[in-house]
Amino acid sequence: MQVQCQQSPVLAGSATLVALGALALYVAKPSGYGKHTESLMPAATRLPARAAWFLQELPSFAVPAGILAWQPLSLFGPPGTVLLGLFCVHYFHRTFVYSLLSRGRPYPAILILRGIAFCTGNGVLQGYYLIYCAEYPDGWYTDIRFSLGVFLFILGMGINIHSDYILRQLRKPGEISYRIPQGGLFTYVSGANFLGEIIEWIGYALATWSLPALAFAFFSLCFLGLRAFHHHRFYLKMFEDYPKSRKALIPFIF
Repeated sequence: MQVQCQQSPVLAGSATLVALGALALYVAKPSGYGKHTESLMPAATRLPARAAWFLQELPSFAVPAGILAWQPLSLFGPPGTVLLGLFCVHYFHRTFVYSLLSRGRPYPAILILRGIAFCTGNGVLQGYYLIYCAEYPDGWYTDIRFSLGVFLFILGMGINIHSDYILRQLRKPGEISYRIPQGGLFTYVSGANFLGEIIEWIGYALATWSLPALAFAFFSLCFLGLRAFHHHRFYLKMFEDYPKSRKALIPFIF
């Protein structure tokens, strides 16, 4: 049965992402996990970090992957399927690699439930739009928006993965103490991992040239940018010898 594109849920989902991003900036408080768990949610029921990240990120992979599974198999099929495949690549890593390597603190259960709801909704929105609504010209694979967008996506994902690796090496298994991250983009910013993911989703928005991806990039910029800001303040407060030239998110600027 052919699924017909309905623009109303696409617009509603995109508007929700924008609203959530704006709300994060308005509230201006860090989400209560990781470094900020004890101060913001001291009495919350928690799950181990690995299980928490796996459960939270899984819908972002499973939902679009399920949508793709119903499409004809082709290495270079319609651009929408290829672009949704990139989305799945990111969340395959987040679900099956990042989560299982995590050495983070236990994660509040209520935030896991919120994360599952968000990841499910965003997975549906991105997958539905790209497969059933998006229309691309025949030459999209050679369009500068696609080429530059995919380049930024891969660059950002590489920065994100490398930065996560640096952070993991700061702790031995079982440790919860904090140390100053060094190397990579951490030389210039406190939120190198966040910067990488923001670059990734900006590239994705460019490559897909879609409203849902742009809305998700905006949300990521707001949510992760704010988290980088609070991480930076945390490091400055905890370490007297923290590099004074290091910025929060954007090298030399912010």
